[in-house]
Amino acid sequence: MRTMALFVVLVLVLPSGLRAQEDKQVRDRSHDANEELESGRLTLRFFNALTGKPVEGGKVSLKDIGEFVTDFDGKILFEPPAEDREIAVTFLAPGYIIAEFGVEIMNGSLAFNRFSVSPVLDVHQIRIVLDWGENPKDLDLHFKKDGGYHISFRDMHTLSDGTGTLDRDDTHGYGPETITVQDIAGTSRYECYVHNYSDRHDTQSNTLSHSRATVKLYGEGRLLRVFQVPKNVMGTTWRVFEFVGGSVNAIGTTTP
Repeated sequence: MRTMALFVVLVLVLPSGLRAQEDKQVRDRSHDANEELESGRLTLRFFNALTGKPVEGGKVSLKDIGEFVTDFDGKILFEPPAEDREIAVTFLAPGYIIAEFGVEIMNGSLAFNRFSVSPVLDVHQIRIVLDWGENPKDLDLHFKKDGGYHISFRDMHTLSDGTGTLDRDDTHGYGPETITVQDIAGTSRYECYVHNYSDRHDTQSNTLSHSRATVKLYGEGRLLRVFQVPKNVMGTTWRVFEFVGGSVNAIGTTTP
């Protein structure tokens, strides 16, 4: 009697939008690496904090280096300085808040080259934007009001009264993850933190500290603060900052 072997093949099908975005990120990384190798220049990319799409036509000023305009991929190329250092960057584009921050060049290359910028806000609104590197794949942004709401992917994407929302959730690296809140009460305490969902069961994990995670806080119609994840520490939760009495206080600690 002839026997037949039955083979079962399981195929994971990703949503088309997610698959396309992941594919584009892989292509972008490969293209940047090849272009930088051939030209000797470095790449910066800028993305809309609400949509994750590239920002075309943005004006980028790199102190002591030059002025540039982003292409349709939200990208600029520039000649690196002769010595490693931090470069002051100013970004402006119609409909976006002016952003000023620093980028670090180490060993002739950029430690991180993807930055999310915020569309214009009402002066009473705040916006929190999280960017990070390729790994871990899933970092989650949280914003809590003591005795009140908790905005995150898990608890509440949009407040019942519409005064706050998780604008964008990202589960495949880089971000952005973005939260917008209509108003901050001076009599309440609020806290922002980032959770490493990918390694949530590993209390000894240090991948969050190596993620190059950056949180930008926008308010009063401008970029208020930029926070960097603590380096070379264990922990899956980064407590970023708090609002107390209407003032912003950096926390900057990690916990399991």
